[in-house]
Amino acid sequence: MEIEPNIKWYYQQTCMKVIAELEKRNIRPYYCESKDEVTNKVLSLLTPGASIGIAGSMTLKEINLVDTLEKNGYNVFNQYRFGLSKEESLRLRREGTYADFYFSSVNAITLAGELVVFNAYGNRVAGIAYAKKTILIAGANKIVPTLQEAISRVRNYVTPINCKRLGMRTPCADDGLCKSDICYPPDYERNCCQILIIESEWTKDRLHLILVAESLGY
Repeated sequence: MEIEPNIKWYYQQTCMKVIAELEKRNIRPYYCESKDEVTNKVLSLLTPGASIGIAGSMTLKEINLVDTLEKNGYNVFNQYRFGLSKEESLRLRREGTYADFYFSSVNAITLAGELVVFNAYGNRVAGIAYAKKTILIAGANKIVPTLQEAISRVRNYVTPINCKRLGMRTPCADDGLCKSDICYPPDYERNCCQILIIESEWTKDRLHLILVAESLGY
């Protein structure tokens, strides 16, 4: 679907603002005008035969990242491969954080360049924060003005949608309202177990973010 000109312009402008802030935070930024450009950008950042860890992400699914990587000869620790047991899936999540490259999206980005990620099992938080090389991909729809609004976006928009999509037993899956004060195991299958807020990156060229001037994921 073609994006309305005013929305496209807004996405372009906000991406440029965020990119300037990411550079200050030692996060390597890249810009793609559309999701069709992302594959080539991703492949340009990888080394031949590298191992790849992935996080659960509708953004990665929408750009068909896993299939693309496997077709290009990369060893993907794919915890979503059909027929895996829960134990096998958890093992692949853990092993993926030790791969040569780790791919994920984020749940929200502030105009100041702060990145916010919520996670259930912790593999995504671990991979983003400490993998050898982390490549994040995000649409401009995830950009919000402040950190407070970023966290609110995840609690009150992203998580309810994901919990409902995944059939998780959470209060927000029922009515779309975050009830973090009561959402604990074993009564509920809480999805917001860890929160990662990235304010800066220590290691040069470890953390990369590809910003796309389109709406991707939730």
